[in-house]
Amino acid sequence: MCKAKKPSISFKSLSTLVGLTVCIHTSVYAQEQSYLKSFTNGVQSLIKPKEDQSYTTAQMQELSNFQFEPQGDLEELPVIRSSAVVGQKASLKNLYTEGLSTTPNNVAQQRVLSIDEAVQIAVKRNPNIAQSIATLASQNANIDVAKAGYYPQLSAGMNTGDFTASDRGRQVYTMQASQLLYDFGKVKSSVDTQKNKMTAEQANVLLSIDDISAQTSRAILGLLKYRALVKIAQDQVVGVTRLYDIARLRANAGISSNADPVQAQSYVEYSKSYLIAQQNFLKQEEQKIKTLLGIDVSQTDFTVPDELVNKSGLYDVPSMNTIPSMIAAKAEIDVAKSQKKQTELSRYPTISLVGSVNKALNGINPNTGVENDTDSSISVSMSSNFYQGGAVGSQVKAAGFAEQAARSKLNATYLNILDATRTARENIENTDKQIWVLLDRERSTGKTRELYEEQYKLGKRSILDLLSSEQSYHSSRSERESARFDIYDTIAVYINVTGKSREIYHLNNTKIQGFEVQP
Repeated sequence: MCKAKKPSISFKSLSTLVGLTVCIHTSVYAQEQSYLKSFTNGVQSLIKPKEDQSYTTAQMQELSNFQFEPQGDLEELPVIRSSAVVGQKASLKNLYTEGLSTTPNNVAQQRVLSIDEAVQIAVKRNPNIAQSIATLASQNANIDVAKAGYYPQLSAGMNTGDFTASDRGRQVYTMQASQLLYDFGKVKSSVDTQKNKMTAEQANVLLSIDDISAQTSRAILGLLKYRALVKIAQDQVVGVTRLYDIARLRANAGISSNADPVQAQSYVEYSKSYLIAQQNFLKQEEQKIKTLLGIDVSQTDFTVPDELVNKSGLYDVPSMNTIPSMIAAKAEIDVAKSQKKQTELSRYPTISLVGSVNKALNGINPNTGVENDTDSSISVSMSSNFYQGGAVGSQVKAAGFAEQAARSKLNATYLNILDATRTARENIENTDKQIWVLLDRERSTGKTRELYEEQYKLGKRSILDLLSSEQSYHSSRSERESARFDIYDTIAVYINVTGKSREIYHLNNTKIQGFEVQP
């Protein structure tokens, strides 16, 4: 007899079957989850506004999409010619880009940062910018609050019977739903108001970024300035000390008066005091930058990129509609206009579809007169505030004055920019002229110092003449360096005033604490 073989399944076939089954169930589960998520999102879109994260990106083309026409009594921005045109010895560009070392010799450099790199570090950690962005996010939420007027409104509550009557033990539970049908644009004007406020807050974020950028840039320029002045002060101490040694040796040899080293000693003490003062200013600037960057910069060298001057547009007419302060002032006008429109529309009625359900417990339903009965209704409701003692008219008047104030603020902002740019240009032009005078003075005092030293050795000059010429030489060097960095500082202010910080310091298309500026 032939025996029937028992059916058998190999382990390999079984594992393949199990894997296939798991894949099928996983695919079905994923499809169900995707469908459930889509269905949930669809339902949510019907009952509340969809979250919008676009506020974290500032589209400069949209923010600057307005035209500003100054009033007739406001003068236009002047166009300043370059120094080469007016006959000066060199252009500002050549002056600014001269490569002079501003790092003390005793500083062992561990890192090198450009100003734009330092600015990028500062803006990404500064809490003032974080505060502005949080305020912007709050305002973005207010837009959703205004949009909620388009969506269904649900309310529920409970009423009891009259405590002085026989139905005092009655309880009636009520639920009501309403859907806006038409309101003559009241909700839309409210949404527009909140959107205009968000534009103003975006401009405030830009202002915060520009302000921190200017603070960082100016602090670094101040650091470089005092490093240069400390180096000059050290040279002055060395130079005056050398003259003191010469006077002391000559006095000991009987060649000159014993009063010479005493007089020279007073100059040495003064030069040391001056050095300590410059070192104090240097330490203060280092602490400012440490606060801004969060790092110790005593061992850090900073470089000034050519773009700080080349792209500053010093001789160009600024584009007013790209300056954050102008954008913010323009947004305030739009806010005032939309608020005025919103107030005017409040006189018109609001038409809504209303549905309600109430259930009586422990008593008679007042709508049907039946014990513990349920009642429901659907109706169209129209409501309007026709008169509130003249409040609406006063609100419209107040909104009109607010609009006038906002327009005046825009003009005032324009004048402030006008004044700041004029002052910066005049300061740079005059300081440029001063530098060339200081360069001539530096050369002449240097030559005088050499001649006086030779004449002193021949007994034709006093030690005071020699010390004064030494001090004048280093003083002219200090004044020249101070004037040079004053020009840099003025350019940094000009960049901030004209809204070019994000371009100069390469902050566009960069995430700054979750906020991005797209030119």
